Amino acid sequence: MTHKTSTTPRRIPKALLGFIGIIIVLFALLQLVRFVVPEFQLDNPPVTQQVVWSSPEAEQLWKQACADCHSNETVYPWYSYIAPVGWLVAHDVHEGRDELNISTDRRVEWDEMIEKIEEGEMPLPIYLTMHPEANLTAAQQETLMAGIRATFR
Repeated sequence: MTHKTSTTPRRIPKALLGFIGIIIVLFALLQLVRFVVPEFQLDNPPVTQQVVWSSPEAEQLWKQACADCHSNETVYPWYSYIAPVGWLVAHDVHEGRDELNISTDRRVEWDEMIEKIEEGEMPLPIYLTMHPEANLTAAQQETLMAGIRATFR
């Protein structure tokens, strides 16, 4: 007895194709939301306050661990451009800038910045998950804090 294999392709039900089509259209529409909702825009407004850092090391550590959320020089990673993850990124950046933005703030609460670093509140854990380079060693934190004191005091 021989077993004959069928060469007839399996058809995908029209309802399933319609559902997949709707999902694709909705996903595409979600990508446009960031262009109309200000809170979800990936922006870098002009820098109006130029900071002259006390040392290149402190400036580099600032850029590595803090600048994406606390300046107008955010480097947005590729996943920022895909909704809905990008909405969270944009929201977090705007919230961080509202708390502290060295690109626009004339008076910087340097002692509060140092306190947040010392207490481990900054950078936020969610940021460290996607940016392991921002997880500074104790020595790097000391260099950054010394730079913050010297630059903003």
